[in-house]
Amino acid sequence: MEKNGQGDDRALLALMDKSGYSMIQVNGQRKYGGPPPGWEGPPPPRGCEVFVGKIPRNIYEDTLVPLFEQAGVIYEFRLMLEFSGENRGYAFVMYTSREDAQHAIKLLNNYEIQAGKFIGVCVSLDNCRLFIGSIPKDKKREEIKEEMMKVTEGVTDVIVYASPTDKTKNRGFAFVEYESHRAAAMARRKLIPGTFQLWGQTVLVNWAEPEKDVDEETMQHMRVLYVRNLMSYTTEETLFAEFSSLKPGSVERVKKMTDYAFVYFNTREDAMAALHATNGKLVDGSPIEVTLAKPTGKDGGKRFSNRGSSIYCCNNSPGNSFIFQSKPENPGFGIGIGPLSNGTVSGLPLSILYLCLLFIC
Repeated sequence: MEKNGQGDDRALLALMDKSGYSMIQVNGQRKYGGPPPGWEGPPPPRGCEVFVGKIPRNIYEDTLVPLFEQAGVIYEFRLMLEFSGENRGYAFVMYTSREDAQHAIKLLNNYEIQAGKFIGVCVSLDNCRLFIGSIPKDKKREEIKEEMMKVTEGVTDVIVYASPTDKTKNRGFAFVEYESHRAAAMARRKLIPGTFQLWGQTVLVNWAEPEKDVDEETMQHMRVLYVRNLMSYTTEETLFAEFSSLKPGSVERVKKMTDYAFVYFNTREDAMAALHATNGKLVDGSPIEVTLAKPTGKDGGKRFSNRGSSIYCCNNSPGNSFIFQSKPENPGFGIGIGPLSNGTVSGLPLSILYLCLLFIC
């Protein structure tokens, strides 16, 4: 059989002949399928793709595709390749349903693909959100959204956080949500050079960390509220009294950080009642925003892919850590939705360094 740095030619051709899937190589990756034969309608929704790490460099689609087909129907398989054609040690597998993606994680995470070689499988979520920094602090959400819609397509929402000390001003940054990852990527490509300005001011544009999707079953048991848009001087005692006033004895404890807090209730029923009663209420003169907190794994569960996707490590179980906004003084380094740097360390893109972390975790 003929072999090259990209795998066994005959084995790959046999795979395509058997499945009817197409295979093309573009932008440092080889795509198998996307869509599969006979597929009608839009691509699968978010949550259907998994990230596969720690792949031995001598393994290719002829081995990987049949393995991952054990979990369900594959919509698209993307293997990352070096310039030499050797695989880069990781891939993305998109299934036709979220259920199949979850099955793949349970079935194949830590699977021994070769003697002593174990692959890692995690959920991969396409990022549809951009971080826009260096925005004039006197601009409102509607103004920012209007400007972004003028220069980019597919804008669906803009998220702006008020200053913890002056609620009439923003913090100097915003998050812009797009209708798809492609729309966000096109917008980033257009705005990234550094010459883009808003109101005569050069702004910073980069990927933001997407919020993690938490399964409905987990959220059904959540009894912790996330409260934001608080004044910096609002105390835990004030919040405890405010939320306890609805039903004395219902609040277990309160933890406040800068301008947001977590309120722990004894029961989910009490938490939901408080959510509906307090969202939008004035506390120390500021209208608070109240939602259910979203649990993360012990380490936050984040890994990043090479296309602005956030990859959540598997085996995360609800604990005492939650997804929340990053600190205002350092929006890029919190558990939540801060910007991702596009810099390099020791000559390597940060996205690749994050992937390397997965290999040693």
